[in-house]
Amino acid sequence: MIDLPQPTGAGLWPPEETQPETKLNQPWRAFVALGEVVVAGLVLWAAFALWHAGVVTIVTTAGDGAKLASQRHLGGHLAGALGLGALSAVLVVDAIRQLLLAVRARHRKKKD
Repeated sequence: MIDLPQPTGAGLWPPEETQPETKLNQPWRAFVALGEVVVAGLVLWAAFALWHAGVVTIVTTAGDGAKLASQRHLGGHLAGALGLGALSAVLVVDAIRQLLLAVRARHRKKKD
């Protein structure tokens, strides 16, 4: 094992960059959250409609007059409904995040 000297001093670390202060508490985010909740509701409604379109009931009459009912599940419709349900959940989670940023996040004052 080779023991090399380690660099030391002020030049070792880059200078701290000053980033522009961004204010997280912005009340307009509440309107964004409201819009996302409305869109999530519409997407969830579309998911239920797509799910019901993916289940088809087929009724067949047998030779002896008995009626046989079966259900056919269309995979593409059901997968689309699941995808829309997941999208709706993501929209609700982001709406909660937006609402919390609109209400709670306060900018901390720097101590001198």
